[in-house]
Amino acid sequence: MSPKLLPVLLLIVSNVFMTFAWYGHFKFGEKPLYVVILVSWLIALIEYCFAIPANRIGHTVYSTAELKTMQEVITLAVFAVFSVVYLGEQLTLNHAVGFAFIGLGAFFIFKGPL
Repeated sequence: MSPKLLPVLLLIVSNVFMTFAWYGHFKFGEKPLYVVILVSWLIALIEYCFAIPANRIGHTVYSTAELKTMQEVITLAVFAVFSVVYLGEQLTLNHAVGFAFIGLGAFFIFKGPL
């Protein structure tokens, strides 16, 4: 697998786990907080097992700024799908515009010197 593609795929998997760790418990509001925290930590541990290799491998082909930008864009994409599909929320035009501006920022990070 391409050294440029592998970190992206690992970051996507990582973000799916982290999104569930951070926001998945919203559907289980009746559970005690300590249970939610422990389950979230266990999910986050799995997330780290993908995030750390993604960044280690990624740093051989991407700059730190590019890796962080990639992480944020992937996080937003995963979160957008998660919030609609799992939580049943709606994304608005305001969300789309905000995400587009973040995408524009990512474009400039990867474009190189102006």
